[in-house]
Amino acid sequence: MKFDDKVPIYYQIKTHLYHEMLNGQLTAGAQLPPVRQLAVDLTVNVNTVQRALGEMITEGTLTSQRGKGNFVTTDTTRLAQLKDQLVMAQLAQTYDQLHAFNLTDAEILTSLKQYIEKRGIAQ
Repeated sequence: MKFDDKVPIYYQIKTHLYHEMLNGQLTAGAQLPPVRQLAVDLTVNVNTVQRALGEMITEGTLTSQRGKGNFVTTDTTRLAQLKDQLVMAQLAQTYDQLHAFNLTDAEILTSLKQYIEKRGIAQ
């Protein structure tokens, strides 16, 4: 994993794990690798991984079972909320960037529709 110097590493680890949850690599109830193994795989400090996982446990996207490890929540409502939250964050960023080009909402919608149509044809 390549890290961006402008964003805290623990936050990037959370985002990476979120994406794995939402794209199906980590399914509901799946066990995560041990903290030390994640740290080695991501080439980061164990404490950094622990901070990311701790926050995810606090927010309910992961559960911790003493002596067994960390698991993706089986709460499908929470996973749906996470997906909505990440989609809205991505859309907000894109929306703000397009508004910086002085595009109106109608122009943004038109451009998005054109983009989707072209993507559909290309695939």
